[in-house]
Amino acid sequence: MIVDRVLYDHGTRCDDPHPMVPTDRDQSCFVWTGLFEPSEDELAEVAKEFDLHPLAVEDALHAHQRPKLERYGDSWFMVLRTVEYVDHEEVIKVGEVMLFVGAHFLVSVRHGGAGNMATIRKELEAEPERLTHGPWEVVHTLADRVVDEYETVMRSVEDDISEIQVQVFSEPRAAHAARIFKLKREVLEFRQAVLPLTEPMEKLATGSASPVQFDQRAYFRDVYDHLRRVSDRLVSIDDLLSSALNANVAQVGMRQNEDMRKISAWVAIVAVPTMVAGIYGMNFEHMPELGWKYGYPLVLVVTALICVALYRNFKRRDWL
Repeated sequence: MIVDRVLYDHGTRCDDPHPMVPTDRDQSCFVWTGLFEPSEDELAEVAKEFDLHPLAVEDALHAHQRPKLERYGDSWFMVLRTVEYVDHEEVIKVGEVMLFVGAHFLVSVRHGGAGNMATIRKELEAEPERLTHGPWEVVHTLADRVVDEYETVMRSVEDDISEIQVQVFSEPRAAHAARIFKLKREVLEFRQAVLPLTEPMEKLATGSASPVQFDQRAYFRDVYDHLRRVSDRLVSIDDLLSSALNANVAQVGMRQNEDMRKISAWVAIVAVPTMVAGIYGMNFEHMPELGWKYGYPLVLVVTALICVALYRNFKRRDWL
């Protein structure tokens, strides 16, 4: 649906309910149209008004796009992926914001719960001088907010990883592989939101074909630097999770080997009386010590001594 449609004239919000795109003015005068999970008809109507490219419109309608920045004639199409961390579930929820940016218009299409454009709109309207820089100031504010959220989610994930590392080495007999693998999968999805965004942000900040005004590029470079820091930390986090997973798997393997040693040791001990009983359970008439008065207790004592000797030997070798 169309959430809001406003004309900003030199940073001031105009109350025109049906503002037209001011093509004969400078970039400080532009129309910002915000949509939230629009239908095909709603997006088609907006696309027709602003002459948006059909390929970009198709991407904005169906979502599930990787972060990117593309130029279509005189307008640009940008995709950012928003993230939100649900701590009690250890799940990263990913949303998307698509931006169509022209000289005198901005169309924002949001999918998912994160990346609330209404908050950004109120923040910018509280500082009208920022809106005088045109639509790309909105893009910068959104990108800055998204990257800040990346860092917030990063800290939450790092806290959970620290907790897992402590558990892996303090509770070696517990199985943590399922939780580690789940976090690793969430970090992978997080990386898919962060890493592809570095190239578009670099293009906006330093590219020779950047549509951003020269005095605004320093702010985009700051966002780009923060994004690179998040990207580097994500690689480290993924390595830490892999190390924790390998350590836990190694512990499980060692525990299984230890259990097998114990089982083998007890089988060897139990095999002695089983063998003796099997021999003397055979139905032969002439067998040694069958008629001897102390034969039965002697066999029991010898069997017990062998079992004790085996037990002590296995105990000394840490098999039991």
